[in-house]
Amino acid sequence: MRRRARHPIEEDDPVLLPFLIVGGVGLAILLISLVLGDIFDHFEIGEGAISGTALGIAAVVFGAAGVLTTQAGLEPVWAYVLAAAFAIVAYLLALLVVKRLTKSSDGVPVNAVGLTGVSTSPISPAGGEVSLDGPGEIERRLAYSDEPIPEGRRIRVVEHSGTRVKVVAE
Repeated sequence: MRRRARHPIEEDDPVLLPFLIVGGVGLAILLISLVLGDIFDHFEIGEGAISGTALGIAAVVFGAAGVLTTQAGLEPVWAYVLAAAFAIVAYLLALLVVKRLTKSSDGVPVNAVGLTGVSTSPISPAGGEVSLDGPGEIERRLAYSDEPIPEGRRIRVVEHSGTRVKVVAE
């Protein structure tokens, strides 16, 4: 039985739609994670077992691999199997790289509880950024607080969790 060649992407092809949707969502997660920081740090699941950057990469790879394998003429079931396999490998590799970069860039994590600084963006329970006045504190840190704190306000760190700090206004 001879198959018809599928060179151009057909817009009404129902097999491609899930791959395009997952790839698009993955791209959005990846962009959000790269611009705002890892969005899954808020959930504190398994000491960094879920990385928004790695998850975004895996979803983009799943979408791209699915579209490519479907366009190569493979049956949809094999397109899903290969796309899932590539996505899992991409996730594990990205997670490994993210963890290595995190460990190498910060060295030994220093507890920031008690440090003071300035809010560099509005801070809320959802998040924000601070610049701390402490030894080795040359970068901004992700921060959150129970009460909204405007930009430019003096703050004090009351809790340190992973890469984020909980702050209060002084």
